[in-house]
Amino acid sequence: MPDSRAGDYPTSEPLSVVVIGASGDLALKKIFPALFALYMQDLLPERFHIFGFARTAMDDGAFRAAVSKHLTCRYTADGNCHEEIASFLQRCYYVAGQYDSADSFLNLYAVMHGFEGEGRANRMYYMSIPPFLFDDVARAVGDAGLVSCGGGPGWSRAVIEKPFGQDRASSDELVSGMAQIFVEDQTYRIDHYLGKEVVQNLLVLRLANLIFEPLWNRTWIENVHIQWKEDIGVETRAGYFDQYGIIRDVMQNHLLQMLSLIAMEPPVNFEARHISNEKAKVLSSIAPLTLDRLVVGQYEAATYQGQARRGYLEEKDIPADSVTPTFAGAVLHINNQRWAGVPFLLTAGKGLDGHLAEIRLRFRQVPGEMFRRFEENLESNELVIRIQPDAAIYFCIVNKAPGLEMKLVQTTLNLRYESAFKEKIPDAYESLLLDVIQGDRSLFIRKDELAAAWDIFTPVLHELEEQRIQPERYGFGTRGPERASALAAQFGFWQKGGDDGC
Repeated sequence: MPDSRAGDYPTSEPLSVVVIGASGDLALKKIFPALFALYMQDLLPERFHIFGFARTAMDDGAFRAAVSKHLTCRYTADGNCHEEIASFLQRCYYVAGQYDSADSFLNLYAVMHGFEGEGRANRMYYMSIPPFLFDDVARAVGDAGLVSCGGGPGWSRAVIEKPFGQDRASSDELVSGMAQIFVEDQTYRIDHYLGKEVVQNLLVLRLANLIFEPLWNRTWIENVHIQWKEDIGVETRAGYFDQYGIIRDVMQNHLLQMLSLIAMEPPVNFEARHISNEKAKVLSSIAPLTLDRLVVGQYEAATYQGQARRGYLEEKDIPADSVTPTFAGAVLHINNQRWAGVPFLLTAGKGLDGHLAEIRLRFRQVPGEMFRRFEENLESNELVIRIQPDAAIYFCIVNKAPGLEMKLVQTTLNLRYESAFKEKIPDAYESLLLDVIQGDRSLFIRKDELAAAWDIFTPVLHELEEQRIQPERYGFGTRGPERASALAAQFGFWQKGGDDGC
């Protein structure tokens, strides 16, 4: 992905970063630490200030104390940055108000104006709030006159977090409502997985290495598995999660965005519009998911790693009759010339046997019988792109084991980021926030991409809910529902004994 960093914006212009929902966990644990990391690397304009806005009553001192608890000194050699933290906090201010009140945002403007002055000022509005509040906040900000139009004094940009609706219709309604205040070029729909270093590297891996792109098609690739799993339950997110489920929470956004980068055609160049064009095209080529290519599951109580773990229906705030899936396995097909006939398996789940996010491209087996007498089950090559934990890219190849006999074994060509690169890997929010400031939309979701993504999942989501289809139970800490393995095998996928290496 493109790397547009410091120096691409005029540092003389003031920047106001308004974090709406500033007292919440996302803002305190992710947004403010990411802004501090950019500050530590001199990647913010000289005249930047941060304004927290939320309904919670507190003064600047209490706000700064809350923010400081989550700031770290990861960009200093000695792990000491107390002076920098103090300087950063002096740029942080807080205003309490109602999310749907233009008067509240006029109070915010009165504080901002003291730092912006009368000239040109740039404003980022980060909506760290539930999606049902997006339209109310946008309308209140607009009514307060705090959104710059084209040619106005500085830019205004709104950053919104997923989920972007619950289906195609609600997504379209949200897009339309936001567009009344922030036009498409001002709207940054964030998916933090797109900010992860390994995900940003996908197009570089494909297109900057001649060995891969000629093989990146149905002739050479047998199948693709995109996997996400956690060995924790829903924990404090139970109320939110039960409204959305694993398909909306992870599969329709994180996994589908990774699929689009893996499967898209090469863009004309690395400009955001060309990347989004190709992502939208490939998503539009995917047939809507059907029930016969979907397995849903729900974790139940079990002992995992020596500890008793609750089942989903035993979690706090979960209804006893909930049919919300905590696991989903789906097989998608892309109906275009490059990928026709190649199954893409997407699996996502909580309460599973590990913590992992990765992409596996399995190549077809070597034709002919040349090596069969030495190894009946000759392994296929696999290219594995691990997003977390321990970011890595490795290639599974067949070699002759040392010795006097001809014995074939699968080995790994391994690039682990931690050992290969001296540079610190930035947090996803660091990359994404910097891109918003610099106006780079490459890693954000355009409205036609969003519509195409919802078209894939909306019909089957409605069927699941209208028919109240019961998810298959699986024990906490296992691989997931048994039917998921059967679905994978039906389309030629097979699972090895472990997730580490080949």
